[in-house]
Amino acid sequence: MQKRALTINSRGLNGELAVPGDKSISHRALMIGALSEGTTVIDHFLAGEDCLSTLRALQDLGVEIERKGEHVEVIGRGIAGLVEPAAPLQMNNSGTSTRLLMGILAGQSFTSQLVGDASLSRRPMKRVQGPLARLGAQIGLSEAGTLPATVVGHPLQGARVKLEVASAQVKSAVILAALQAQGSTTVSEPLPTRDHTERLLKAFGANLSRPGVELDHRDPRGALGWPRGSGPRRPFLGGLLLGGRGGDR
Repeated sequence: MQKRALTINSRGLNGELAVPGDKSISHRALMIGALSEGTTVIDHFLAGEDCLSTLRALQDLGVEIERKGEHVEVIGRGIAGLVEPAAPLQMNNSGTSTRLLMGILAGQSFTSQLVGDASLSRRPMKRVQGPLARLGAQIGLSEAGTLPATVVGHPLQGARVKLEVASAQVKSAVILAALQAQGSTTVSEPLPTRDHTERLLKAFGANLSRPGVELDHRDPRGALGWPRGSGPRRPFLGGLLLGGRGGDR
């Protein structure tokens, strides 16, 4: 990240200031790029440990990803193109990685396990397990409702999902699972939360409408593509500030 000077004088503030990339958007750009067809180019990627946990997990799932600093290129494998990992997927301390990947893995054709560090292993995961079960997801947790999580991937069915808690992570997990489900899915939330996932999916060509978040998706093989007239490489600014309210939790 290039740093720029900010000058303060009697006429006020002037100059330019570079800010870090956005963590929530960086996670989602990686995941949606991995599920898409073609190459996704992410600039201003936030290379913190949480986002790198997502990047490494996707690589373990067979996604080809190249990173040079804040520049990342993701070779998408398509909705059904992920492969069974050779070992449990290490989430370290990233709750976003864990909850969103649970949604993605629920509709795949293999069983996978998510593990994390001591801190993450104390955080509640039933809040995402329950809503995903509405689509038919089979996710096993510890007796305390925490990691490790065992996700038995199998075909999912669209449903109406009413979230009990306002959580952008849980909402996103359901939406990412619904991409793989037969039929339409409607997600409602008690309060508006940040909508990075919805905005990105619309940009990638998913048939999604708001408010109420309705995803009408009947062909899991053709969910995410490129708009007409675009090239095979989609550039994306990982540091873009998008609208929405609430935290990514």
